[in-house]
Amino acid sequence: MTVIEQSPGGDRPPGAGELEYRLRQQSILADFGIEALRARDLQPMLQRATELCGEGMRSKYCKFLEYRPEQNTLLVRAGIGWAPGVVGSTEMRTDLGSPAGFALETGLPVISNHLENEQRFRTPEFMAQHNIRRAINVLVETSGKRFGVLEVDSPDEGKFEPADFAFMQGFANLIGVAIERQQAEQRLSEAMEHQELLTREASHRVKNSLALVSAMLNLQMQDDDDPRIRRLLGDAQARITAIAQTHDQLWRGDQVGIVALNDLVCGIATGLGEQSLNHRIDCDIEAILISADVAIPMGLLVTELVTNAIKYAYGDDGGVILVTVRSADGRIILTVSDEGGGLPADFDLKTASRKSLGMRMIGSLARQLRGTVTIENAAVGTCATLDVPDPRVEVAG
Repeated sequence: MTVIEQSPGGDRPPGAGELEYRLRQQSILADFGIEALRARDLQPMLQRATELCGEGMRSKYCKFLEYRPEQNTLLVRAGIGWAPGVVGSTEMRTDLGSPAGFALETGLPVISNHLENEQRFRTPEFMAQHNIRRAINVLVETSGKRFGVLEVDSPDEGKFEPADFAFMQGFANLIGVAIERQQAEQRLSEAMEHQELLTREASHRVKNSLALVSAMLNLQMQDDDDPRIRRLLGDAQARITAIAQTHDQLWRGDQVGIVALNDLVCGIATGLGEQSLNHRIDCDIEAILISADVAIPMGLLVTELVTNAIKYAYGDDGGVILVTVRSADGRIILTVSDEGGGLPADFDLKTASRKSLGMRMIGSLARQLRGTVTIENAAVGTCATLDVPDPRVEVAG
């Protein structure tokens, strides 16, 4: 059912002209459909809707009226042709006394072709000031709820026709779908922000808990006189500290679960260097973003390799340890090198892995990253090399 008030005469060309007019409306509707579904912001989309809808109806006046249930009014949210100050501030009542109010309350499209002689509908003052003679209104719904009214107005003689409802309702439907999508995206964004907040909090608590465990291990080391026990506790403390630092990096970043490899590796290396003041640890790390799944085993690998260099490269005299990371051909190459005395002549990585927990961890962590580890003598000193598939993640800008 529709509500139609007609006046004699018309301004729609018959025959071929009418067909051209309707085809033009369909073309405009198709163009707006693409724009509406791509739109990210409500206001520009509503404004564009009034521009194109007015063009399709051959009228210089069009407006979108947003329903405000708290005030029980219709706000002129967007529009074309109106005097400054109308759009964004002018409100209308939602009762049945106006075409827009009738469309909102009943859900029926409304045509009024001679507002100046209307008996059922009053003409809002701002429309009378623009000499509006006729109006056509359709309801815009989102998720089955009233959102507003799309209205085309004209000061010219003539009439809007029932066939115009199809064009207007098409616009209203596209607006409703676009708003529903924007609202769904907003809800999703809010849910993701909430999840990110929870993740940050959880990671922060994990980091604090690990820091507490590390402090307890440190106290235990101070109370134990057995050098072997102290060394084992120190190794465990270094590993826990590496995981804690990784969690710290993960929740402090702009995006939860993403960490810059240069920040992670340099942070771990700096912490290890502070515990061994006679060593200097230099870093030359390419800026690569990695996920938490990669960051934790990578952090532990760096800890093990740097700790080995601190323990065995220079003895008590200390020296320089260099940590580098480079990417090439879809691979990440991490090296930890020193200028110490080098490996024993009979060193064998497989044999060492069977005897040393640290070496077993290095092999296991490398396999977790689908990579390989080599430890061999360099021209001077020793070089440990980790070769893994490039694990970087792309972050939308």
